[in-house]
Amino acid sequence: MRCYHGVCAQEPTEPNHINGIENFWNQAKRHMRRFNGVPKAHFGLFLKECEWRFDNSDPQLKLRQLRQWIKLYLR
Repeated sequence: MRCYHGVCAQEPTEPNHINGIENFWNQAKRHMRRFNGVPKAHFGLFLKECEWRFDNSDPQLKLRQLRQWIKLYLR
């Protein structure tokens, strides 16, 4: 499926603006490329991790959240 930006573009204030979607997929592909392919069974988990990284771009926030998860689940 192709989207020509002049025809398909929504208002930039919409949450699903095509540029935001393309940005997410570019970041997700770049992140997953490091693993030289992702097993089909685990693709959903890798995609959720990419979503979390995309939605939480502040490194300090990520670090704080990871530390909270470690305290909760690994101690």
